[in-house]
Amino acid sequence: MGKLGGGRRAQTYDGELGEAVERAQEGDEGAFAAAYRLVHPPLLGFLRGLVGDDAEDVASEAWLEIARDLGRFRGDGAGFRAWTASIARNRAIDHLRRLKSRPRATLFESELAELPAKQDTAGEAFESISTQQALALIAKLPRQQAEAVLLQTVIGLDGASAARVLGKRPGAVRSATHRGLKRLEKHLAALQPMRVTDSDSRALGEGR
Repeated sequence: MGKLGGGRRAQTYDGELGEAVERAQEGDEGAFAAAYRLVHPPLLGFLRGLVGDDAEDVASEAWLEIARDLGRFRGDGAGFRAWTASIARNRAIDHLRRLKSRPRATLFESELAELPAKQDTAGEAFESISTQQALALIAKLPRQQAEAVLLQTVIGLDGASAARVLGKRPGAVRSATHRGLKRLEKHLAALQPMRVTDSDSRALGEGR
């Protein structure tokens, strides 16, 4: 996942994922490995946005639970992505609690439910920077904004599915996504002049 936008790719493979999960529930280990390969990269990106360098450890805990409870899952490929994201999020919260590092609260709680959903343009905001840079920017957001943006741009969930994972109303998730993206736009705008300045500096240095 060189760039954010893994969510859109994940949606493309939902049919394949759903079939793999169904076979895995029947005991096909190869099918479970196939499902893992499809789900793990965006899931790991989601966790990096929540727990940083501890993402691999938290992902391992999440996959143990996913494997243990696989027989209880009911749904299609998109549902499986939402289900695994919910498990991973719970493990991330447990991890933060163990570290006695409470997740940051949102700055304000107004829902602005009338705002249009913007997840369709969310991935486009990161086309010019690396995945690592994008996740670092998202990690600076208030927790609920970060989770809403990550679930939709990295995992690839729609607004309703993200709301179910977060246990929030769809209007609240739309609001969190909107506020998060507006903050990210400001961060990206601040980075752009720096990138131009660095490029110009190098060009001047080469001309000497």
